[in-house]
Amino acid sequence: MTSPAPSSRLDSFSLGAIGLTLVFWASAFAGIRAGLEAFSPGHLTLYRFLVASLVLGVYALKVRLPLPSRADALRIFGLSLCGITLYHTLLNYGEQSVPAGTASLIIAAGPVITALIATRFAGERLTQLGWLGTFVSLGGVLLIVLGRGQGVAFTGGAVLILLAAVFTSIYFVFQRPLLRRMKPLDFTVWSLLLGSLPMLIFLPGFVGELRAAPLSAHLAVIYLGIFPSALAYLTWTVALSRVSASTTTSFLFVSPVLATLIAWLWLREVPGQISLIGGGVALLGVLLVNTLGRPARQTPAAQPGRTDSGAPSS
Repeated sequence: MTSPAPSSRLDSFSLGAIGLTLVFWASAFAGIRAGLEAFSPGHLTLYRFLVASLVLGVYALKVRLPLPSRADALRIFGLSLCGITLYHTLLNYGEQSVPAGTASLIIAAGPVITALIATRFAGERLTQLGWLGTFVSLGGVLLIVLGRGQGVAFTGGAVLILLAAVFTSIYFVFQRPLLRRMKPLDFTVWSLLLGSLPMLIFLPGFVGELRAAPLSAHLAVIYLGIFPSALAYLTWTVALSRVSASTTTSFLFVSPVLATLIAWLWLREVPGQISLIGGGVALLGVLLVNTLGRPARQTPAAQPGRTDSGAPSS
């Protein structure tokens, strides 16, 4: 199956997929916090993606999902090693020595890194207003962090989290060619299954932690595996198959806003005034990127014997 080339313009379906993903990913922070109380970072990562792989693996067997070609399987494995294995492992280990606010700010740099990579390797473009909106959103995230009373202090773990942001940006940009010939669901299944394989290096000691962990920790990790992993990666991949990487990832600046809202509704953590201002600034930046941040489309004059994309018609 060949998917349409991603656009820089949003439609309601793509926006809904992005919104659902962000809600799941924003809710993951509470689950990670609960999971780390009973599991080491490596075991938490393994457990989470074993759950996700089980859910997707059962689906793959039930529908007899076709195997990707050897070349595509190797590409998916390479991308998943970056965006699944290394991203989640580095993030969990980095957060051991990095304040939550600093980690949030570094991860929020992901859309900036994605836009830079997409501009260089995927032919995507932002106008000056688009870049301005990107950095305005990043500034809004900083205000959210400071408004929570969380300091910004860089430690050795900050390098791990920065590398995590780079690896997930690579994953987002370079999966697009595969999504032009694969269904998003097929890519998500094989990506999470293949990305989970290297995590088996964390098996030693895993069974002991499983037995010792309380029910609350198990429920938290099972939630992480089903919703912020299996389902959220699917909805995100659907969005990436329809909309350009830099456009899609610009919405990641909304995640800290949603996390603040969820903490308010769920944990009764009332946001401070600075955090509220930061949320407004972050949303303003996202709006700027997705309205005035893209070059205007130019429709070239049709030429005999050629398609709209400039390729010879067949």
